[in-house]
Amino acid sequence: MTKIAFIGGGKMAEAFISRLAFPQNIIVADVSAKRLVFLQKKYKVKAAKDNFEAWQKGEIVVLAVKPQNMAEVLSTIDSQQLRVLKNKLVISIAAGVSLSYLQERLPGVAIVRAMPNNPCLVGQGMSALTKGKHVSSSQLKKVVTLFKETGEVVEVAEKLMDAVTGLSGSGPAFVYQVIAGLIAGGVAAGLSKDVATKLALQTILGSVETVKQTSKTPDQLTEMVASPGGTTIEGLKILKQKKLKQILTEAVVAAARKSKQLSRQA
Repeated sequence: MTKIAFIGGGKMAEAFISRLAFPQNIIVADVSAKRLVFLQKKYKVKAAKDNFEAWQKGEIVVLAVKPQNMAEVLSTIDSQQLRVLKNKLVISIAAGVSLSYLQERLPGVAIVRAMPNNPCLVGQGMSALTKGKHVSSSQLKKVVTLFKETGEVVEVAEKLMDAVTGLSGSGPAFVYQVIAGLIAGGVAAGLSKDVATKLALQTILGSVETVKQTSKTPDQLTEMVASPGGTTIEGLKILKQKKLKQILTEAVVAAARKSKQLSRQA
C-alpha cells in the first residue's frame, strides 16, 4: 500500500485520515505534540518527529498546513530534502496557495493542488484538483483515487481554483447556516429543537437528491413546491425580500476573492 505523509495534522488532514484504510501506512507531522498524540490514539497513525521524517517516509506527501504557514514550512527545505522530495508526489490542500508558488519553491517536484471541503469528514466531500507540469497521468490517477475515498472529485484549470474555493471550499459553512436558520424557524413556529433538526436535515438531504436525480433546475423544482396562494409562496416572499439568492452569490464571490488575495500574499 502507498505510504502517505501529512505535513500538518489539522481538521482537514483528520478528515482524510479518518476515511483512509490502512492507518499503519500514514505518518503525520505537526507542531503540536498534543495533536499528534490525539491522532495516534484515535486513528492509530504514526507520528513523525519532524517534517523531514514525514517527507522521507511518505511516497505521497500532503501539505495540510494553513495558507499563512506555507511559506514557513517550505523555507525549511534544504537541498538535501529537496532531492528527497523529487522522488515523491506532493499534494497541497492549502487554500489560495498557487501551483506557481509551490513549483517555484519545490522545483522539479510533482505537485497537485487540491481543494477539498469539510464534508470529506463523512465521505461526502467535494474535491477539485489541478496538476503541476511534472505530474504524470499515473500520478494524477493515484491522487484521484485517494480523494475519492472522501467523496466526489473534479479536475479543473488552475485559474478556476479560487472560484472552487469560494463555492465548494467555503460553501459548506454557508449551507450549515441555512440549516441553522431552518431549525431556528421550526423552533420559532412551535416545534421542539430535536424535531425541527430532523425535519430540516431530511429536507435538505431530500432536496439535494431531487436536484441530482431529476433533470429539473432548482428554480423549476421551486415552482413545483410553490403553489399559487399557498404557504411556500409566503416564505419565498421573505427570501426574495431579504435577497437570499443574492446573499449566497455574494458570499461565494467574497470567499473566492479572499482566496485570490491569499494567493497574491503567498
